Amino acid sequence: MTPELYPKNQDKGSFFFTKKSINCRGKILDLSDPAIMGVINITPDSFFSHSRTPSTEAAIARAGQFIDEGAKIIDIGAVSTRPGAKDISYEQEVKRLAPIIKAIREHFPDVIISIDTSCAKTVDKLSSLGIDIINDISGGNADKNMYDAIADNNFPYILMHMQGTPADMQINPNYDNVVHDVIQSIAKRTELLYTKGVNDIIIDPGFGFGKTIDHNYTLLNHLDLFVKLFKLPLLAGFSRKRMLYNVTGRTPEESLPATAALHLMALTKGVNILRVHDVADAFDIVKIFKKLEENNG
Repeated sequence: MTPELYPKNQDKGSFFFTKKSINCRGKILDLSDPAIMGVINITPDSFFSHSRTPSTEAAIARAGQFIDEGAKIIDIGAVSTRPGAKDISYEQEVKRLAPIIKAIREHFPDVIISIDTSCAKTVDKLSSLGIDIINDISGGNADKNMYDAIADNNFPYILMHMQGTPADMQINPNYDNVVHDVIQSIAKRTELLYTKGVNDIIIDPGFGFGKTIDHNYTLLNHLDLFVKLFKLPLLAGFSRKRMLYNVTGRTPEESLPATAALHLMALTKGVNILRVHDVADAFDIVKIFKKLEENNG
């Protein structure tokens, strides 16, 4: 049996109910239209070199650009998660994140800030700096205290699926049935989050995280199933990833057109948030999608 997929206060009798907003500690993130999450990497070794943001000044400038281009969320990451990446200490992660969060919050008080972390101590340490969402690529696997930290600090939580860790996830990804297995994993973890009192959850199938190229495209083709089963906001992150450039024979830097193709397909499958490096281009895709929906039928 699939574990319970709904928080206790949701109407489980309404098949068509899908959560369309997230309460970000008093700020409401409206997802009735698809939202863009702009990525700011403050790591020296992000897989897409143009996304690396080495200074506070550069991070402020990029955040401002993203907001002007239509981003609703700024996602800040201090730990590289590309295949083969090694972890860094909690102290180093906090040292990288703290000044960037403070600066972006000071300059852009209304933007939704997400931090990309799998460490509960980082969540606790930085909770007072103006963070709105926690984006955990490990889905709670990396730190047994993460769900308690989310509940204690009243954060919305992006629950991503990953098989393994960034250091080993692409060595030999294996599933009996990738769609079924990922759904089962997410279902168990959403139920555990609900028991902790966490109701504002966004799910992410984890494209490129412990999946082969074929696994990724199989998941993409079944994204609408995640929407139907979970009735929760759905995030997808394809931007310039290996699943694109290994098929096209290009590089991450040359993969914007392929990224756009998957973004449009994901939106037609019901995705609510696109996590991207190129905000203006993704926002154009959302405009095209909305026009298609407007003229459907």
